[in-house]
Amino acid sequence: MPELPEVETVRRGLEPALTGARLERVEARRPDLRFALPDGFVQRLTGATVTALRRRAKYLLLDLDRGDTLVSHLGMTGRFEITGGEAIAPLRPGDFVQAVPADPKHAHIVFDTDAGRRITYFDPRRFGYMDLIATAALDAHPWFAALGPEPLGEAFDAAHLGRALAGRRQSVKTLLLDQRTVAGLGNIYVCEALWRAKISPTTAGGDLKPARLKRLVADIRTVLVEAIEAGGSTLRDYAAADGALGYFQHSFAVYGREGEACASARCGGVIQRATQSGRSTFYCDACQT
Repeated sequence: MPELPEVETVRRGLEPALTGARLERVEARRPDLRFALPDGFVQRLTGATVTALRRRAKYLLLDLDRGDTLVSHLGMTGRFEITGGEAIAPLRPGDFVQAVPADPKHAHIVFDTDAGRRITYFDPRRFGYMDLIATAALDAHPWFAALGPEPLGEAFDAAHLGRALAGRRQSVKTLLLDQRTVAGLGNIYVCEALWRAKISPTTAGGDLKPARLKRLVADIRTVLVEAIEAGGSTLRDYAAADGALGYFQHSFAVYGREGEACASARCGGVIQRATQSGRSTFYCDACQT
């Protein structure tokens, strides 16, 4: 499932095509994705202008001039593609590998803008979903009401993390995946951040001292920033809105590297794989304590 860096990369790719654009035509080629589309979906969107394109956790938020926000979650295989209109400068200039073109049979939602651009949502497995929610009521909606702070925002710091983990006996890995602790983190980037902070994923959250919490927060921020700069991680289906594949998977220190030597100089450890809360955890058996 795309995590924060992948969703943020998609947002940045869509922003020049959608922010300020009027949706001249909207086509829903099926009545549902993971969930049924809301009543009047096409009618409520057609003619609306996108005033802002935001991200909250792993959600894309398209604010409309009619007082609604189009909420989109990519699920496992959701992907947006931009065609038509004037060319948009790539987010990452250079020679990047392009994804295999999306299969037209999985094109479920199509947005045509007044600038002549077409934004198509593809989703082979249809685990993604969309809804229209009143913008003023968004923070109180069940999808958002309990979310923790954004990990790249000012509200996420060692003090917040200390409060969230205080007295907790669950593992720090499990607690960081809890979206109530911090929003948008997923399995890949939690594994990578814990390795950088040299914290064992099995450590009880409440056992982390202030100095380790401070380092963990810094390493979470760093790994996310680096991943966004690399366009996210492409393991299977993910691609940016311009079709470019993510590159951060080439920088993984632990994720998916079971049995390989630790990337830390002079460590001598071997990357292990364990299962925590139904998820694969990758970590170094020597330097993460």
